[in-house]
Amino acid sequence: MRKFIYIIFLLAFSQILNAQKQDTLKTRILKQWHLSKDYSEEVNVPFDTVFSLFNRYRRADTYSPFNVTLGNYGLPFYQINFFDRVTDPDKFLKSYYYPLMHVSDNAVFMNTQVPFTELDWTFAGPTTTSEQTFRIRHSQNVNRYLNFGLIYDIIYNLGQYSYQRAEDKDFTFFSSYTGERYKLYFSAGINNLTAHENGGIISKNDLYISSKRDIQVNLGNLNSAVSQLKNKNLLLVQRYTIIDRSVNSSDTVKKIRSGFLGLTGTFSHILTIESDKRTYSDSKPLSGFYSDALISSSSTFDSINARSIKNTLRFDFETDPSRKFRLGGGVGLRNENFVYSQIVPSHDLNLADSVMWKKGNNVLVGRLYNNIGDKFKWSTTAEMFATGYRSGDFNLDGEIIKSFDFKKGRVSWFITGRVANTRPSFWYEQWGGNNFEWHNNFDKEFRMDLSSGLSYPARNTEIQFNYAVIKNYTGFGTDSLPFQFSSALSVAALKITKGMQAWKFHLVTDLLFQKSSNSDVLDLPFVTIRSAGYFEHLFVFKQTGGKLNTQLGVDVTYNTLYHPYSYNPATGRFFNQSLSTGNYPFINVFLNLKIKRTRIFVMFDHVNYDMMGNNYEMVPLYPLNIRTLRYGLAWTFYN
Repeated sequence: MRKFIYIIFLLAFSQILNAQKQDTLKTRILKQWHLSKDYSEEVNVPFDTVFSLFNRYRRADTYSPFNVTLGNYGLPFYQINFFDRVTDPDKFLKSYYYPLMHVSDNAVFMNTQVPFTELDWTFAGPTTTSEQTFRIRHSQNVNRYLNFGLIYDIIYNLGQYSYQRAEDKDFTFFSSYTGERYKLYFSAGINNLTAHENGGIISKNDLYISSKRDIQVNLGNLNSAVSQLKNKNLLLVQRYTIIDRSVNSSDTVKKIRSGFLGLTGTFSHILTIESDKRTYSDSKPLSGFYSDALISSSSTFDSINARSIKNTLRFDFETDPSRKFRLGGGVGLRNENFVYSQIVPSHDLNLADSVMWKKGNNVLVGRLYNNIGDKFKWSTTAEMFATGYRSGDFNLDGEIIKSFDFKKGRVSWFITGRVANTRPSFWYEQWGGNNFEWHNNFDKEFRMDLSSGLSYPARNTEIQFNYAVIKNYTGFGTDSLPFQFSSALSVAALKITKGMQAWKFHLVTDLLFQKSSNSDVLDLPFVTIRSAGYFEHLFVFKQTGGKLNTQLGVDVTYNTLYHPYSYNPATGRFFNQSLSTGNYPFINVFLNLKIKRTRIFVMFDHVNYDMMGNNYEMVPLYPLNIRTLRYGLAWTFYN
């Protein structure tokens, strides 16, 4: 793995040096965006070349700042913030990896005036237990309209404890053509994620052993248990806009012809194809970790597959965007086809059957929005599953945004709401494997969400309140089997993000308060905090004209006691359990450096190890890594 990364660095090194030498003050146009949830419009995304807190290198943290892990980066994880969790039934198999993956609905597109390349690499620990991450991102335009690019991500983590290696390789190729009338967006992704399963350590009393590899685990060498998730996906969006334009004789610039609000229309075709395959193998299923061996007592090989093809035809309209009053909307029809397959027990000795299910849906989709000036706008989107497997399901989302200008900058106040009636994932109802089997007929989950918040970038302040009421909440119980809570479950959360500065001292804090109405069904930590305090200074070398920006500080993560999920390797699902974790601070000390477009960090991870007890776990019996020296760098260059 290290040799592979070094070879890439050597090949790119000469180009990096050349780019650094040619780094001038000339403006370079760089634009980056992703598509909205319904693929109907572009949503701008700022380039992630920020120096501040570069030591927070993990891509999972850009999705949600609070994550629960199995102690080893690259293994399955979930979000502490209930409102950040991945709940889409079509993402069931990949929900605990989704923030790391390149899939259709998080595809990013670029438009660059000059070729853009970024290399990002981190390394931690001794060779025998090392963690490495690597990313290469490249994009360039063929002409002013056509762009192509690629991203390749690797996480290779041997782990400090036995049999917990993670090896994740995620790749995407993307391209876009953004002409005046015709637009095309294309992305293709391949995600291969491998997790060596150890089932957690046998006892926390063993944590005093100095060599963590000597601590006994539930699934050891005889099991050689491994989970694999393989995902392939393709996105193709084509949009053609009918624009009534004329040329003013006194101006060569084309303008929309005056008419009914300067109306334009866009026809779109959206195609998504996706395949998910999860396998689980165990060479000794009767080792005692599982109570049943339903197919074979000598070895386990569970395989589960889901494939989908979705086609959408839609028409969208909008009025002249230069007018103060802007109205737009759209309507369309989406056809969905799914194929599910699995190896299930036949209940004959050492026999299994391969079964397949085919499902389909026809979905009506719509959107309506209105902008009044640049300080007030509202929008709503809707989905209605008219026929098929999920007939009767619906999603209705709405948002209102009002902005206010103050001396220090603009404040945005938003209110969002959502009402959804959703059939639980197919895999909640049907499952077969060597260790578990279930057949359920669950009711639809009805959920109402309300959210409101303020964003004040000039003051580095964001406040958001979320509230949800859920009927027929679906999850996994203490027996690792699906359950449905038929009564109403309510969840409230308040999230505050605040950055403060006094001279050269900075404090950046994410604070989360959460409460569930029934902790036996869903338990959440009441308080979760992640805070970084650091001293920042810019060194200027007068003789050479060079500049070195530095940050030296401490990063702390903490949550109060609660009952988190535990993890079942055979199903790959987190489930309810009765042990508590929390009330333990994870403290990192870091140094960040920046020279031109090169960013570097050095960090002592979990520096307080062995100073505050042995409760350093987020999932019971899956302790986090002990004190580790970690370092990394990122090169960004374009010329």
